[in-house]
Amino acid sequence: MIRFDNSYAQHLEGMFIPWNPSAPPDPQIVAFNAPLAADLDAELASDQVVAWLSEAPSGATPIAQAYSGHQFGGLSPRLGDGRALLLGEAVDPRGRRWDIHLKGAGRTPFSRGGDGKAALGPMLREYIIGESLHALGIPGSRALAVIATGEAVVRDRMLPGAVLARVAASHLRVGTFEYAALQGDVEGLERLVQYSLQRHYPTAVGENAALTLLQSVENAQAELIAAWMGVGFIHGVLNTDNVTISGESLDFGPCAFLEAHDPAAVFSSIDVQGRYAYGQQPKITLWNLARLASALLPLIDADPPQAVEKAQEVLRGWESTYATAWRRVLRRKLGLQEELPGDDALCAQWMELLIALGPDHTLAFRGLSSAVVGNREPLMECGFSGEAAEAWLDRWVARGALDPHLDQVNPRIIARNHLVEAALSAAEGGDVAALHELVKAVRRPFDESIELSRFALPAGKEFTSHYRTFCGT
Repeated sequence: MIRFDNSYAQHLEGMFIPWNPSAPPDPQIVAFNAPLAADLDAELASDQVVAWLSEAPSGATPIAQAYSGHQFGGLSPRLGDGRALLLGEAVDPRGRRWDIHLKGAGRTPFSRGGDGKAALGPMLREYIIGESLHALGIPGSRALAVIATGEAVVRDRMLPGAVLARVAASHLRVGTFEYAALQGDVEGLERLVQYSLQRHYPTAVGENAALTLLQSVENAQAELIAAWMGVGFIHGVLNTDNVTISGESLDFGPCAFLEAHDPAAVFSSIDVQGRYAYGQQPKITLWNLARLASALLPLIDADPPQAVEKAQEVLRGWESTYATAWRRVLRRKLGLQEELPGDDALCAQWMELLIALGPDHTLAFRGLSSAVVGNREPLMECGFSGEAAEAWLDRWVARGALDPHLDQVNPRIIARNHLVEAALSAAEGGDVAALHELVKAVRRPFDESIELSRFALPAGKEFTSHYRTFCGT
């Protein structure tokens, strides 16, 4: 049984409201993440998680967290957990602290007229995407369980309801700091900074705690976004309430993976201006970091102009920080094991060809694992072909000193959009077989087994050209 701790509730008064989940009429497990449960507590069973929906577990202090958020550029001063609750924190056998969070647990004081509920499909999407990113080595929240509530929720149509039990390093967001700053409580903001540093960056050092936190978050976000870009992941709604202080991926409502490589790719139905397009993610992350910096100004320096200058000095480092992270990701994906003259040009030319030719993003990188041993056919089949492509491959091979194990770097299997949609549609109709098969597959992203071949195939162009994702709220 998980022993709950409640450090957020104990140290950050004013940043939450105590609240209990609404007991569903007929809770039933749809998906239970046994590997994650075992990591948290070897004795944790699915029936214990279901019981959390009706009665808070021993030691837990359920709260609805308060936060603000810039949503598509506009400030919403009071968002908060409108359909979610933080039960508390679990410390696993390795000493790591994890939030245990319920999404779809009913109305809270932050619901703003919403029903506080969640539909089964979007909660199962969180399960699939979280497991896919985890298997790819990308930090993010993970579903511990998805529990059908036995009642319907009203969206564009009647849908089966569900609650997601989610695990994350924390749910501290840029929006959390925006909320604290908007309250004008400098002492409370200082407590939030100290709490965040102790929880996520205990070894970070610096004379100014706020600047140290800002730099730490900038570094973590650079690593995260570079990793997303490497696998073609598009978050879809990078509002400040979805940008974590820990550097984790959070909230997978309208997310998707690239098929044809395209920096302008947008799948989210609500992102009509392309604000959060695939190629915009590094730029918009800087914008979000600037919102964090703005919230921290009172702690950075008592003199406002000096505070702004010091914050801007950190933010000016983003371009270099991100470029370093992306260069490291791309070099690894191209198998460039040691620094040689001309490498940067080779990387730039590869990316230019991806944009010009538009091959399947995943299969193009995966094809390098065959090309490195002399077989270029997979690359040609996925659209990386023509004179310019052949010339690049010739230069790449001639360079030498290439990683022969690229099949363990570039995934074969991601959570393909058409497979995700098919699994969710079937699950909403009561058939979860496709869901569990897909989860098993995405947990083995580098596997070349024939049995997994269908999970590696892209959707047809007709599907992708019309594909849209929805936030699920």
